Amino acid sequence: MKKIFYLICVLSIPLISCSNENELFIPFSNPEIEYWGRIDSTSFEAAQLSWSGTSIKMNFEGESIQALLKDESGDNYYNIIIDNDSISILRPGKTKQYYELASNLSKGKHTIEIFKRAEWNRGTTNFFGFKISNDAKLLPKSAPKKRKIEFYGNSITAGYAIEDLSGKDSPDSTYTNNYKSYAAITARYFDAEYQCICKSGIGITISWHPLIMSEMYNRLIPTDSTSRWDFSLYQPDVVVINLLQNDTWLVNLPEHEEFKKRFGTKTPDDAYIINAYQQFVTSLRKEYPNANIICSLGSMDAAKEGSKWMEYINLAIANLNDEKVFAHFMPFIEAKAHPSIKDQQLMANSLIEFIDKNIDW
Repeated sequence: MKKIFYLICVLSIPLISCSNENELFIPFSNPEIEYWGRIDSTSFEAAQLSWSGTSIKMNFEGESIQALLKDESGDNYYNIIIDNDSISILRPGKTKQYYELASNLSKGKHTIEIFKRAEWNRGTTNFFGFKISNDAKLLPKSAPKKRKIEFYGNSITAGYAIEDLSGKDSPDSTYTNNYKSYAAITARYFDAEYQCICKSGIGITISWHPLIMSEMYNRLIPTDSTSRWDFSLYQPDVVVINLLQNDTWLVNLPEHEEFKKRFGTKTPDDAYIINAYQQFVTSLRKEYPNANIICSLGSMDAAKEGSKWMEYINLAIANLNDEKVFAHFMPFIEAKAHPSIKDQQLMANSLIEFIDKNIDW
């Protein structure tokens, strides 16, 4: 997205505007603002955040900082991270307004990050810019990360219900937090730029909803079937795929609407599933000719010992005959709900250990 934001700056919007000597407005198009993830800026009015884990970062000096935001649904949640350690939660409303992110800050350099916890089905959030108050100063953005990592996954990767301590898998978006998912933890461990393409309920051959990953993976705007992401804008060193968990259940539900839509009356055989997985990996390889691709499962029952779904992945990889495509299965954790915060950390530990041992990046 960097190229798009630079273009906007040159063509249309001043980089910085001041309402008085003590306030500084930084519009969304300022090149010193750092964006991670697939963020839509084509409206030329605001940056639009949809995907889990998309984030906005900026370095500054000032006593307080606000963000000008407008949410589509009022049901999105964001982590507000100050100086890489202090975290609070923000739920923007449907009215365009300023939200205070931090106040009473000490003199000197500070870093602000807005990180999307929720999934894209909660709608988009428009970000118009930051306002810094008292001794306000915009600082250059941090040096680019040396590593880039991208994840393709379902609710496990999204961090669905991760903070529901009751273990009841509440669908309330309050409890979903991609920041604490194994994916985001792994990215932070390696100090890598992070991008996450995920949706609860999604699969390779079938999903609990009408969209499968091969129909979504290349979108900029996840709800728009005509929207296309420019893969040249982000070339990851490592790609992690954690899919098939939803397939394991749905291929055994012939009365389900999505089963009938995808398969008719016939349950897909092994060859069908292996080929579908193989084709998805091939699609990613075409976009990322140099990436290391890790085909994973975990931590739910698709990764249970003896599961045929792990063998499907192994066979697909063998058919691909690509030395930079790996299999790694994270530990099965028996539970009645989605992975907890503790479970996600165990998954991250497993993936980190595998990457350390097998990937030179």
